[in-house]
Amino acid sequence: MRVLIVGLLMFCMCARAERVEMIPYGDMDSWVTRYIQESKMLSGKTITIYAIGPTDTIWTTAPFDYTKPGNPWSVSNAYARVLGMDKASGTTRPERRGDGWCARLDCKLEIVEALKLDVKVQIAGTIFIGYTYEPVPLKGVSDPYSVVEMGRPYTRHPKAIQLDYKAKVDDSDVIMRATGVGVVKKMQGRDCAEVYAYLQHRWEENGKIYATRIATAYERIWNDVPTWQNNHRIPFRYGDITQQPNYKDYEGLNVHSFKAKNADGKMVRVNEVGYSNDKPTHLVLMISSGCYPAFTGHDGNTLWVDNVSLVYDE
Repeated sequence: MRVLIVGLLMFCMCARAERVEMIPYGDMDSWVTRYIQESKMLSGKTITIYAIGPTDTIWTTAPFDYTKPGNPWSVSNAYARVLGMDKASGTTRPERRGDGWCARLDCKLEIVEALKLDVKVQIAGTIFIGYTYEPVPLKGVSDPYSVVEMGRPYTRHPKAIQLDYKAKVDDSDVIMRATGVGVVKKMQGRDCAEVYAYLQHRWEENGKIYATRIATAYERIWNDVPTWQNNHRIPFRYGDITQQPNYKDYEGLNVHSFKAKNADGKMVRVNEVGYSNDKPTHLVLMISSGCYPAFTGHDGNTLWVDNVSLVYDE
């Protein structure tokens, strides 16, 4: 009996030993609805796109301010101005889930009607912690991350990411690259949904930004997950993950092309130079329906996510 009581007490202590904290607006129940009229030389239509944040409706064709305090999220939806023409693109949107909402992220081949031509662009639905600076300029095709700042200041040590998700992932071994310039290229490859987060320690020298990797959380979703997986956890692995079991090359340093603004306000590459146990300065978090670089992937994959949180030890 005494052993049973001690065991129950230890269980209760363990149950109280961690804390789950929702990332602001991570419940996906609050969205900004934007109505953007595209230029007549394009579709001339009013396009609806969304942003995560305090509930609002915006009717003007204008850049959205992703730098507002209290909201860490940005999305793959964007307002672009190309050769003086207004264009809106949306692959992320709210979808009903019970009495609330979740985020639906679609991979799709978007067809842009321009000057009687069908311009095709492959886009993956993505939400991330960071900033998008609108309007997206013409160079956004050749350098898609020129207006995307990945990560936000952060100094804590979480043990895991927690979220609800389900997924539709095609098992096709053919992907497409469609940038809107030239023809659509088909190639061998398997696209999938993914969730990843990094803790980084960043610093600046002579206008360049460097970082060490403190911890890594990474998971790819390769197959259909038709029912909601609630409270799913992806653990942070601290230290040099290349020396840890089950390390994958796509989890390594500088695999993703991150950029951030330096002290002069210029967007520069964040160069990861190694692993360390320094205090974190930034959190990078990305959730996407595709795992390939911009403009490349499989048309039709979908990821639904909800209740994105961080888990801490007490």
